[in-house]
Amino acid sequence: MIPRATYRIQFHSGFGFDRAAGLADYLADLGISHLYASPIGTARAGSTHGYDAIDPTRINPELGGEDGFRAMAAALRARGIGIIVDIVPNHMAVGGADNPWWLDVLAQGPASPHACFFDIDWYPADPALHGKLHAPFLGMPYWEALTSGALVLEADGSAIVAHRTHRFPIRAEDRAAFPADADLPALHDGRDPAGAERLHALLERQHYRLAWWRTAADEINWRRFFDITELAGLRIEDAHVFDTVHALPLRLYGEGLIDGLRIDHVDGLSDPTTYLQRLRGAMDTVRAEPGYLVVEKILAADERLPRDWRTDGTSGYDFMNEVAALLHDPAGEAPLNALWAQTSGRSPRFADEEHEARIEIIERTFPGQLGAVACAFHRLARADAATRDVTAGMIRRALTGLLVNFSAYRTYAGTAEDGGERLRRAADAARASAAPGEADIIDRLVGWIMHAGESKGAARDAARRFEQLSAPLAAKAVEDTAFYRYGRLLSRNDVGFDPARFAQSPATFLQRIAERARDYPHAMLATATHDHKRGEDVRARLAVLSEAPDEWAALLARFDAVGDGVDPGDRAMILQTIVGALPYDGLDGFAGRVADWSRKAVREAKLRSSWTAPDEAYEEACAGFIRAALDDATSRAAIAAFVDRIAPAGAINGLVQTLLRYTLPGVPDCYQGTDLWDLSLVDPDNRRPVDYAARFPVADWADAPTLLHDWRTGRVKQALIAAALALRRDKPALFAAPLRPLAVTGARADRIVAFAREAEGEALLVVAPLLCLSGARADSLALAPDWLGDTAVAFNDERLDVADLLGEAPIALRVR
Repeated sequence: MIPRATYRIQFHSGFGFDRAAGLADYLADLGISHLYASPIGTARAGSTHGYDAIDPTRINPELGGEDGFRAMAAALRARGIGIIVDIVPNHMAVGGADNPWWLDVLAQGPASPHACFFDIDWYPADPALHGKLHAPFLGMPYWEALTSGALVLEADGSAIVAHRTHRFPIRAEDRAAFPADADLPALHDGRDPAGAERLHALLERQHYRLAWWRTAADEINWRRFFDITELAGLRIEDAHVFDTVHALPLRLYGEGLIDGLRIDHVDGLSDPTTYLQRLRGAMDTVRAEPGYLVVEKILAADERLPRDWRTDGTSGYDFMNEVAALLHDPAGEAPLNALWAQTSGRSPRFADEEHEARIEIIERTFPGQLGAVACAFHRLARADAATRDVTAGMIRRALTGLLVNFSAYRTYAGTAEDGGERLRRAADAARASAAPGEADIIDRLVGWIMHAGESKGAARDAARRFEQLSAPLAAKAVEDTAFYRYGRLLSRNDVGFDPARFAQSPATFLQRIAERARDYPHAMLATATHDHKRGEDVRARLAVLSEAPDEWAALLARFDAVGDGVDPGDRAMILQTIVGALPYDGLDGFAGRVADWSRKAVREAKLRSSWTAPDEAYEEACAGFIRAALDDATSRAAIAAFVDRIAPAGAINGLVQTLLRYTLPGVPDCYQGTDLWDLSLVDPDNRRPVDYAARFPVADWADAPTLLHDWRTGRVKQALIAAALALRRDKPALFAAPLRPLAVTGARADRIVAFAREAEGEALLVVAPLLCLSGARADSLALAPDWLGDTAVAFNDERLDVADLLGEAPIALRVR
């Protein structure tokens, strides 16, 4: 079943299935056809998101368990609402003492029946780790942990507990050898020299090697989710692992309790193509009606989703990028580039920032994984007499050159339409800086990767390792580093965005959307997600700065003398965040929210602080700047005046992107709470509790004049969503029709996006303004008629005056 529209809910212990069941009436009145649930498998206790599963075979009891899920499904179904579930096939939560599969691997090593579940290299280059799992969970160096009492043997000798948090089981043969009447904790007390010696000897015999957490990047011999040691990669390519992990969602799907799946982090998998084809086949086996299947996929510039994946498309990050670019004024790019370079002293080109971040991340965050990839290719080279003299060092250097110059997440071993071309472009760039005599090695690597799909054994394994490094490298370097360093205009820095593409014209936008719809007419349309760096209406407001770079420069200059010790680039990004997210309903708690964002931002940027080595003094200096900006009456007034100036145009942008999301081809998604203005920041700020009582009853678009007068409440946005979804429900043929761009003429022709969708003698007509700072009125978001002038839309044989179309509201949604 293809959803008409989805509503994303982030489940956790404070918002379980019973709470969602209580939203059935609201969601139905809004026009939602499917609740889109965050992962529901059993997650680590207290999880706020569900991506840290410890048992994917059971529904999380913290959310209400299976009984609660069934009750919610029944309540939703009674109002005609189905369920789409997010699943996590790439990784599980490990460490701690709560994942039985992981604990069994620690206890039995390679002999564990669960050893095949995790992506572990039991025989890495380091012989000290042969047959052992590197366990970098210690909060201090090993010897210090051993002798300080941080490691304690349980009284029954069944496990060692580290830091009162992590549990490491003892081998059965060692447990059997313990004297029955011995005081085991006293005999193995590391604070006593003899006890430390016994404890160390015991640990050396285990199937794991305890280590300080800082050793993970260099020595870890199992795949993590990015650089998070508490999340271990799964070998979902193994048929047994696949069947076990998917037993629950496939059972729910087969019973009709859910109608589809969203696949998290598909690029982390060994072979996304085979995985998705297997999953689609399994779905078709348990239920005759075709199910909905979308993937979380970050598409690079002009990258296309592989068509042989048999999915309905992506979960919408690509649409979020497209519509955001539409809201920016291309004329603002050059002055904002210059302002950023002058302010920060950094490059105005995002490509430079990304390249530098890739170099840093590959050597600081993934050196061990890079080494494993190099070893895999080195084994391949040694097996061929023609390449036996290619050393591991040469291969490592060549791999580094390829990876830092590669412009997407993966090549898909050359099977993607443009994966091979991207890899060749990366090779060209890498050869330009290769060591003398080593350029040919780059070409050899490209050949191995490109033909991996036709190969088996060592060649395929090496290419897989390359693919599973290129994806996390891209994510960490771009989303989690460069996006926090590059502050030209933060509305073009978000998950799935291409900051190098600052803006795009209405014609280009509609062309790209039409091309996407031809291949994937049911892909998700998202403008806010649980992953976003800032809320959809924060981005919409900040986009207005592209129309007023000089005014923004003037405001920024007012704060040159504020915030001693804060890097000018950080100061500019903090001020953008304040301006973009300044609430309409008062400033209670706002300074703290921005300070939390700032702390995360400077740590992700890794320039003045980091997660591994926090500079709390610098972070407090940033928080002090935020307080000074918001507490000082003069500073606060200057910010408020600037926001008052841009907020009406920002709100119109917000309505425009809402209108487009609900009228263009695809399945529109509403992230929880964004049915009103979304002025949230990065997680966990975007996961704050939603006041649903304040959202009911659903506003009516018939009351648009009143709602537009009180536009700061956001109810006008809710009314627009409901009106568009009522049309999607009542006119399905129109929303199944392709879009037809409409010609626009007149004074503001380049600032109008207009299209029609036609079927069965009717037409859906959508017209919206762009870049309207100079024409927006704060009293009702109306556009000044003289600003529109003689602008007109050609619809069939009619010439429709845009001033008339937008006379009652700043957007037009009509059925003719």
